[in-house]
Amino acid sequence: MLSVRSALRLKAVPRLSRAVSAWANVPAGPPDAILGITENFKADTSPKKINLGVGAYRDNNGKPYVLPSVQKAEEILFKEKADKEYLPITGLASFDKLATELAYGENSAPIKENRLAVSQSLSGTGALRIGMEFLNEFWPNKTIYVPTPTWGNHGAIAKRAGLKLEKYRYFDPKTVGLNFEAVKEDLKNAPEGSIILLHACAHNPTGVDPTQEQWKELSDLVKEKKHFPFFDMAYQGFASGDVERDAFAPRYFVEQGHQILLCQSFAKNLGLYGERVGTVSVVTASPEEKARVDSQLKILIRPMYSNPPVHGARLVSTILSNPELKAEWLGEVKGMADRIIDMREKLYNKLVELNTPGEWGHIKSQIGMFSFTGLTPEQVDALAQKAHIYLTRDGRISMAGLNDSNVEYFAESMSKAVKGEL
Repeated sequence: MLSVRSALRLKAVPRLSRAVSAWANVPAGPPDAILGITENFKADTSPKKINLGVGAYRDNNGKPYVLPSVQKAEEILFKEKADKEYLPITGLASFDKLATELAYGENSAPIKENRLAVSQSLSGTGALRIGMEFLNEFWPNKTIYVPTPTWGNHGAIAKRAGLKLEKYRYFDPKTVGLNFEAVKEDLKNAPEGSIILLHACAHNPTGVDPTQEQWKELSDLVKEKKHFPFFDMAYQGFASGDVERDAFAPRYFVEQGHQILLCQSFAKNLGLYGERVGTVSVVTASPEEKARVDSQLKILIRPMYSNPPVHGARLVSTILSNPELKAEWLGEVKGMADRIIDMREKLYNKLVELNTPGEWGHIKSQIGMFSFTGLTPEQVDALAQKAHIYLTRDGRISMAGLNDSNVEYFAESMSKAVKGEL
C-alpha cells in the first residue's frame, strides 16, 4: 500500500511533465521579411493598398497569371493520363535535356559533347542547395562570394551547405547602379579559387546587370584568378523579354572555357511558382567526368528528397518540345517583360512630372522584376503607414505589382515620401 508521501509524489509527476516542454529552449526565429510584408498587406483593409514586396508576376489587373501555354500543356497532359510513378533521382530526362538546351543553347559544346551533368531540382532554391553542397564536397576553396546586395536566401543556403560566406561590392547607392570597378577590385582581391556567385540576368534585388562587355571583363578576371563561376539564373526571359539574350553571361563563360555550375528556375518565366521545377547543371571536361559528377549529384539528392516532383517537369517538357507551344510561350514571356518595362516608363514619367527630388533614370535602366528605388527605410515605413503601400525596407519594389490602376497612386505617394509630405 502506498504511503501518503508516495501518492503525492506520483500525482506531481504528470503536472511536472506538462510544465516542462521538450522544446522549451527553442528560441523564436526572426520573421521572414517578405512574408511579414504580405501578412501586413492582408491585414490592411484600405481599398488603395498595394503589395510590392512579393516576387511573383501579376497581370494588369493585379491578379496571379497562369500562362495560356501552360493551360494548353495542362490539357495535353490530362488527355495523356500519365502515371504518377517516381521519377529517377535526377528527374525527367526529357525535361533535363530541353531545360539545359534553353539555358546553354542547343549547340552548346558541353551538350553536344555529352559532358554536361544535370539534375532536375526543386526550383532555383533546390538547385542552389544541391550546387553549394556539391562544391562544399568537391571544390577545394570552401568560400563563396555573393554580391552586395543579393537575394536574401543565398547566404542562408550557403551557410546550411557548409560554405564560408563572403561578399563583394556590387551596387552603388550614389548612382543607383552597378559599381563595376568595386566588383573587379573585390574579385581580384578574393583568394585564388574562390566560388563567385553571379546573377545571370535581372539581378535580384537591384535590377542592375553588367553589360555584355562588362561580362567579358568578368570572365577574363575570373579565369585569371582561377575562381569558380556559380550562376543563378532565375529570370531567363524576364530581363529583356528575349531568352537568348538573357542567357548571354553563362553561355559566354562556357564558350571561354569555364566549367560553370548553373542553377535554373522555371518559377518566374513559366509562372510555375508552386510546381517547384528547375535544374542544377555542372559543365565537365569529358563524358567520363560527367558520369562521375552525375553519380555524386545522385548521392547528394537521395537523402535530401529522393527524387523530384513530376508534374511541373512534364509541363515544361511539353511546352519546350512542341514548336507551336514554345513559340506561344516565348511570346508570353516577352509580353510579361514588356508590361514590366511599360510600368517602369510610367512610374518614371510620373515621378518626373511631380518634380520628385532626385534623379530617377535608374527606374528605366534597371531590368527584370525588381527595382531598387533608392527609398530610405523611413520613407518605406511612411508609405506603409500612411499610404498603405508595402515593400521591403531596403526600397526594393516588385515592378510586377504595379499596373495601370495603381501606378499613378504609387508614384504620387512615393513622391510625397521623398518630399517628406506623407
